[in-house]
Amino acid sequence: MPTYSYCLVNVFAEDFFAGNQLAVFTNATGLDEATMQLLATQLNLSETTFVFPSQVASAKVKIFTPTNEMAFAGHPSLGTAAVIRDGRTEVSLELKAGIIPLRFNGDIATLTANPATHRAGPLASDLSQALGLPLSAFSEPAQFVDSGTEQLIVPLKTVDDVMACQPAAQFFRDVVLQGRNRDGTLVWAWQNGEIVARYFWTKHGQVMEDNGTGSACANLGAYLLKQGVQLPFAATMIQGHKVGRLAHLRLSITLDRQVEVGGRVVNIGRGEFDL
Repeated sequence: MPTYSYCLVNVFAEDFFAGNQLAVFTNATGLDEATMQLLATQLNLSETTFVFPSQVASAKVKIFTPTNEMAFAGHPSLGTAAVIRDGRTEVSLELKAGIIPLRFNGDIATLTANPATHRAGPLASDLSQALGLPLSAFSEPAQFVDSGTEQLIVPLKTVDDVMACQPAAQFFRDVVLQGRNRDGTLVWAWQNGEIVARYFWTKHGQVMEDNGTGSACANLGAYLLKQGVQLPFAATMIQGHKVGRLAHLRLSITLDRQVEVGGRVVNIGRGEFDL
């Protein structure tokens, strides 16, 4: 009976029980995709990762939510890299979306995102119905941005507007997802030099809220870059106010226009499955 061990970490965690949760199976050789999906469903965390040997990077990593596999996700990349780093200050991960380089400064992990593609987003009048907000809440036009997984980036005028979002499931599916294989939407606003954000996605037909979405933070960086933000750029994106579990995501854009996302990774435990 083979045994598969996993580590539990919290990513973007300024406190021990904060940030976004992740399970990392450190040696997944022998597991097929169906079993990996079953394990991710059993653990029921936002994501679970499975580590394999790689010929082109420090490790090959497969990322699963409880319902599907993802090509790229931020907190699973950061958390997995922290688990396998073994004292190294730099590692790289082979993901479905490509090779992701990461570096470390103590317990802070930082990834460099792939260059993004952009598409025009829905009209504010449609977003108003989908997000349960008045037209006055919207500032700049929304955009679909894809630096590994496509998401809708929606700037709002105030933090009060961010907190007032109440997505309506049917309008959300029609306006945000549009029948395509994209992940969800990030709504955000500035407050005292920080970014306050919420992220919405669907699970079994219901709109859910995530508390620390690194891929959306990377897409926000690409959005700001396209909008002409002054470089170099650095800010903290705070998520999780409405779900009672804060995450602090460190977003930066370098002078050479590379988008970076980082955060503190905290080891919290381990376990194993006998299969």
